[in-house]
Formats: sequence, structure tokens, C-alpha cells
Amino acid sequence: MSAFLKLLARNRLALGGLIVMGIVVLLAILTPVLPLADPDVTNTADRFQPPFSGAGLLGTDHLGRDLLSRLMWGTRLSLAVGFAAALLAATIGAAIGIVAGFYGGRTDNIIMRGVDMLMAFPYILLALAIVAALGPGLMNALIAVAAVNIPFFARNIRGITVGIAHKEFVDAAKLSGMSNARIILTEILPNVIPVIVIAMSTTIGWMILETAGLSFLGLGSQPPQADLGSMLGEARSALISNPHTSVVPGLMILVIVMAINLLGDGVRDALDPRLKSGALNRPLPATLVAKDRKPAPEHAPGILTMSGLETQFHVKDRVYRAVGGVDLAVKPGEALGIIGESGSGKSVTALSVMGLVASPPGLITNGSVRYEGTDLVGAPYETLRSMRGRAVAYIFQDPLATLHPLYKVGDQLIEAIAAHRRIGRDEGRKKAVELLEAVRIPNAKSRVDNYPHEMSGGMRQRVGIAMALANDPEVIIADEPTTALDVTVQAQILSLLDDLRRDRGLAIIFITHDFGVVGQLCDRVAVMYAGRIVEEGPTRAVLDAPQHPYTARLIACVPELGQGKRRLEAIPGLPPVVDKLPEGCAFADRCDRVHADCRRGHIPLDGSGGRKVRCLYPVNLREAAE
Repeated sequence: MSAFLKLLARNRLALGGLIVMGIVVLLAILTPVLPLADPDVTNTADRFQPPFSGAGLLGTDHLGRDLLSRLMWGTRLSLAVGFAAALLAATIGAAIGIVAGFYGGRTDNIIMRGVDMLMAFPYILLALAIVAALGPGLMNALIAVAAVNIPFFARNIRGITVGIAHKEFVDAAKLSGMSNARIILTEILPNVIPVIVIAMSTTIGWMILETAGLSFLGLGSQPPQADLGSMLGEARSALISNPHTSVVPGLMILVIVMAINLLGDGVRDALDPRLKSGALNRPLPATLVAKDRKPAPEHAPGILTMSGLETQFHVKDRVYRAVGGVDLAVKPGEALGIIGESGSGKSVTALSVMGLVASPPGLITNGSVRYEGTDLVGAPYETLRSMRGRAVAYIFQDPLATLHPLYKVGDQLIEAIAAHRRIGRDEGRKKAVELLEAVRIPNAKSRVDNYPHEMSGGMRQRVGIAMALANDPEVIIADEPTTALDVTVQAQILSLLDDLRRDRGLAIIFITHDFGVVGQLCDRVAVMYAGRIVEEGPTRAVLDAPQHPYTARLIACVPELGQGKRRLEAIPGLPPVVDKLPEGCAFADRCDRVHADCRRGHIPLDGSGGRKVRCLYPVNLREAAE
């Protein structure tokens, strides 16, 4: 709860709404004990007294009743009816939506067609019809407002439930013999409660307005009982001559509805796990760069070089050092592999090249990234945008997520080209077909009109490669593009990338977990751990004689086909959390060669002859062979 409130408080508008709403609710709760006049006592001799007069702080209405007292009691009543209507609509609507979404089929059709019939009527006319049938009164107005909002909740919750009802954990519950009622209560309901809360928080304001509207028309609160809507209705005849009688309840309605809506937006964002790390802010078009960033000199020649690159994530009061000073360079026609466990900083390093790390919370704090000698860190957004896809292109891990599901692959290829140069429809289609043929997709002329879901995983990955090649880039960054593919398709993709590299002179940075992939494709390999390069060198030299204990243990974890004699190793423990990195070597707690001085001071990445290692006691050739 405290974490939720802290996250909510970071949205200043939502915090303002919470404070205002808290004050209003507190006053409404304290109304019975406050020294207020009787809201229903009339005194025609003091009618229409102005505010701050002797008759009352806010004056009196057309019957001489104290406006402040009626405002407080009316606010209390309006809030109670609005919250009660929201709770009733959410409960009934959620129950209808869950049942329809879970059971599906005929049950879903019958229930949702009934909901559609209710939604076909304008909600205010439907509310008027319900009140006309039940008779005027505040309770009947509450029922009417709740009834017209039930379809809204039912539709939302039904859509969420349909997606959840076919998840594996629900299937597992069914296979365990649980009843449908228990599955709904224990598996479905906990997953839809946040959606219900969000929907309630954003609709309570509307329900208060709807209730006030019915009371304004004389169909809600009946005299002498006051709510905000009836106060407005009674004051409309004196709007010109005595405007304060209308302004007072009108301003209260405005304050309440605005506060609830602002608070509802904050609650929605605070409960959305996708926005928590961004502190309720949407990502900027390019990664933020620290004002005190120190550019680093180019440490090695290459078409794309990273020098002292540091990227951090600032979440609340914690600083996650995802990339802690990376030096890498790739030359034209070269394939550089970056390998390491999940969370070692490989993908963040790649995304930092073109400023694609989400900000907030991402921040490049130090170092440089140079393309053909030009520092890209801190470059204007238009410069980065013009180079994305043209100079440096990306191939992502999941093409089904990166390809737009509603557009044909040919249209997406044309769009990628048109982002950097003018191209006609016919020319674009011809170029799209050529790109598909270049990545060895059979029947490219017909496949260009396919949607992503009509293709296999391997075909979609080839489309992703074709999109990366669309503008003839000099560098391609491939972020684990073969992880989700079977071994035969993986081999085809690797062979394709290798051929394209040799034919076009591409520089490739290949991010992977698999040393087999590195051995097949890459000329050089850099091993990452806890945001730093711990070993770098020619691929064959590193595979044959790893020098860093972490590299050696990673290679030992790879099974060998046809052997069956070598014991399969495992690395004990877990990588360190990057917001609390230890002094000295980050691998020390998991290393079997650790010494006392490994835990003290900075350990540089040193070496000669193309081999570099960040270790005080590297593995020797005999140990590596064993």
C-alpha cells in the first residue's frame, strides 16, 4: 500500500486530486458533528442573503435556508450515492463480464447481446426511463445510474476475462479437478480486480454527475432533502438575480468531479505494471543523457565504437547500473558476438547505441558511442532518427511482437523504406519483393501480401531481417534473433546472416546466450557480466582457451553432442543486483578462484594480442583444456 501511495504521489495532478478529494470526504464525514445550522429550516425573511453576511457564511437560498449547511449535507449525500452506484455497477457488471468471458459460446452470446441492447440506448434516456418506471426518489436514481453503467463494466471485464480464461494456469486448474466456481474466484477474479478498481476510479465522477443531473430534473433527491443536483435545480430560477445560489453547488460538483478524474488517472497508472518503472511518465523519443556526462576518447578503430559507455536506470531512490563502462568496436564486414547471462546488460548496451533505452527511467551517464567518428550520445533527436534503420538497424528477438499485426509485411517493408526516402507504391512493392527474395523467402511475390500471423516463426524472422536491410545499413544489431526458433530454422537464419555479411560487408553485433551461435557466426566475442566486459578476443581463441573463470564456466555449461562423458557444469549462485554491485570483481561470490584482493578496488580489462580479460587470476591453458 505504501509503495502504491508513493508511486501515486509522483503524479502531481493525481496527488492534487487525492488531497482535494481527501478534504472533501473528510468534511462530508464530519458534517454531522460540525456546528452547522439545520439544512431544512426555512426563514423567508432572510431569503437570498449574499455570502459572508450575517445570515451565513455562504448566504441563503430562496427559502432562507443556510447554503453552507445544505452544501455540506448535499455533498455528503451526493458522494454516498455516487460511490454506492459505482460499487453496485462494478459488482454486477464484473460478475456478468466474468461469467460471459469464462464460459464463452452460447452463454457469452446471450449475455453480451443483452448488454449490447442496453448500450444501444443513450444512457441518460435509459436512466430517465428507469426513474420514470420506478418513480422519483434518490434510491431509484441510484438504481438507474448503476443500471446504465453496468454494460460498461460488463464489456471491459468480459474482454479481460476472455484473454485470461485460455491461459495455461487456468487450464492447469481445470486439469487439477477444480470446479468452475472455484476457478473463477481463485484464478480469474484476482487478475481482473485491478481492472475493476481502475474502471471504478475513472467512472465515479460521471456517476455523481448523472445523479446530480437526475436530481436537477426533479427525479432524484426530493424536497426538503438536499443533494448537489437538487440545489442546482432549485436555484436555476434565480440564476441571474442571485447567482451565488447556483455557483456554490456548481463549484462543488466541479471540484469533486475534477478531483476524482485526476485521482482516477493516477490510480490507473499506479496500478499498471507497465508504467511503474517509468514513474508514470511516457518514454521520451531518445534516451536522456546526464548533463555531467564525460565523453570518452575512441579506444579502438571501427565503424561503430563504444567507449566507456555507462547506462543506468533511476527508479525511485534506486540506481541500477545496467551498463558499467563498456568499450567495444566493430569493423565493416566483422561479426562481434556479445554473450552473457540474462541481466548482464547485453540488450541495454545495444539499445544505448541509438538512444532507444526508455527514458525515464533510462539515463546514459558517461561515455561515447561513435558511428564513423561522430558521437551519437547526446546527438539531436532528428540526427538519431535519420540514422535509425539507415545507418544502424536492429533485428529483435520476437518478430511477432515487432511486426504490426494489422498490416501486410510488404506494406511494413515499404514503410521502413519511406521513412528515409521518397518511394512510389510500385517501386516500393518491387523493392519489398527483392528484400524478401534476398532473405530467401520462397514465393516472395505472393508472400509480400501476407500478414505476420500467416507466416511461421522462421519466416517472420526473415521478414525482420529484410526490414533491417531495407535501407542498406552499415551496421546490424541482432538481439537474440534465433532464441525462439528450432535448431534447423536457427541454422538457416545464421547462415543467411553470415552470407549477407560477406556479400554486403555488413558489420554485425550479435547478442546471444549460445556459444554455439557465437562459434558459427562471430569473428570476435565479448563476454559480459554485471554490465561490464569481462573477456574479449577472437572467437576461436576464447572458445579454445577461456581466461576469465566466468567464461570458462559458461563454456563448461554447454552440452556436447555424442560425448556423454563430460560432466555438465553449473554456475552456483545468482548474478549480483546491479544497484548493489560489490567492490572489486562482480563475479567473486560465484568464483572458485577468488582471492582476498579480488574484492578490493577496480579491476581493469587488460591484455595484448587482441585478448583482454578482467581478472587478477585468469585461467591458464592447462586448466582451460581440462
